[in-house]
Amino acid sequence: MRPTPRAAFAALLCAPLALILAGIAPSIWAAGFAFPALVLAAFLLDAALCPPWRALRIDAQTPARLPIGSLGAITVTISAPSLRLPVTIDIVAEQSGPLAPPEIFTCTIAPGGTAILHLPLRPTRRGRIHIAKIFVRWTGPFALNRRDNALTLHRDIDITPDIASIQRAAITFFDRDALVGLKMQRERGESTEFDALRDYAQGMDIRAIDWKHSAHHAKLVAKEFRIERNHPVILAFDTGHLMRDPIDGIPRLDHAIHAGLLLGYTALRTGDLVGTYAFDSAIRHYGPPLRGTAAFNRLQSRAAGLDYTYEETNFTLGIAELSIRLKRRALVVLFTDFTDTVTAELMVESLQRLAAKHVLIFVCQRDPALPALIDRRPDHSRTLAESVIARDLVQERRAILTRLERLGIHCLDVPKTAVPVALINRYVLIKQRALL
Repeated sequence: MRPTPRAAFAALLCAPLALILAGIAPSIWAAGFAFPALVLAAFLLDAALCPPWRALRIDAQTPARLPIGSLGAITVTISAPSLRLPVTIDIVAEQSGPLAPPEIFTCTIAPGGTAILHLPLRPTRRGRIHIAKIFVRWTGPFALNRRDNALTLHRDIDITPDIASIQRAAITFFDRDALVGLKMQRERGESTEFDALRDYAQGMDIRAIDWKHSAHHAKLVAKEFRIERNHPVILAFDTGHLMRDPIDGIPRLDHAIHAGLLLGYTALRTGDLVGTYAFDSAIRHYGPPLRGTAAFNRLQSRAAGLDYTYEETNFTLGIAELSIRLKRRALVVLFTDFTDTVTAELMVESLQRLAAKHVLIFVCQRDPALPALIDRRPDHSRTLAESVIARDLVQERRAILTRLERLGIHCLDVPKTAVPVALINRYVLIKQRALL
């Protein structure tokens, strides 16, 4: 039990009131002692009416895991069956880990009532958060004294990649009964795996005509080919310091993992093998290619284990090591980013050697702040300088990407929300054209 600021203010106010009374009526100056006596009596009465800790029943429920980018909550239920007067309670969680700071929530419980509070959890990075205690504070009816206690929890919550949105997108992609306008998977392409024969139509490739069967049927018949399968797809993640840069409060690496897992599930469903690779100043992870949709859980576990680092990315080491590990032609999807032309020059040389043997998709996320700086009205010298610098950065970035495309590398430089769709579209295009 502790006095509140209101009780302290009331106690401090007793001395001026006693002095005023002594100045107005010196003969009854002893009556000034009645002011602190009244404050003390009110404090004791408030303490008697304030419910004890045992009168409150508090239960807290926490989720076992929480996808990054989503909003979770600690559900706290408070009841007081033996309560006689309404009581106002403040609640806050003692938490640690990669999430936003906690907030203090207040509720009022009526006699015999129950209150349910949802303490929000906003994860900012993957990892694990720890909920140690739930601190509870309440006051008496006069708010002159305060009591506080804590409910011990010691519960851990794992912050994982957002699999729910990946599942929704994958269901839409593979649903052949989807509504008109939604994307459907196409399995035919310019490949060497025979699928079926069909009547030749104007506009079809004349090289696809099967002359033997055309003579047998007395009409032109053309071959249709199916997209080849069993190709290795490597999801390569740059875990350097640039990938820690947040976009909409979530690091670039987590946006890349989200898009990579969606592509991995798509590739597994279409019959390809999917592996994972991560590097920065050193090789952090390599997972051999896996087959079948049942392997998606292992891909999820691998991606969840990728840690954030402050290291500078060594593209020469990372790309050379990946090239050594790949024993056959593969589709390599590199999720990375760059800022200056010096780093990009070393990166281009390494990627050129890798693209000579494999099909490479270079994926980077466009910074949404740069267009806003460029289009901002230059009403100040500092604003003008920021606009010029932002324009130079965009032009240098565009020049590097153009150079990569001339080397035969598929480049995707799109906003983070468009990365999954653009990546799957490029994957399907590569499969249809039999570039692997």
